[in-house]
Amino acid sequence: MFSTGQWIFAGFFVIAFVLVMIFSYRKDLKLHRKYYKGSLYVLLGFIIFIALLFLIKSQLNH
Repeated sequence: MFSTGQWIFAGFFVIAFVLVMIFSYRKDLKLHRKYYKGSLYVLLGFIIFIALLFLIKSQLNH
């Protein structure tokens, strides 16, 4: 399906992408703390909402 060269390229790309994302996040960490204080609660709310939807769906199918 994929050649060895494509797998090697994909591996290097993923590693480089993750490293750049970590570097960028650490560089802007002070700004994130200042402007995105309550974002963790919003994320938690979305996760709970989606979990409730799956729970309701599973209960309705039985």
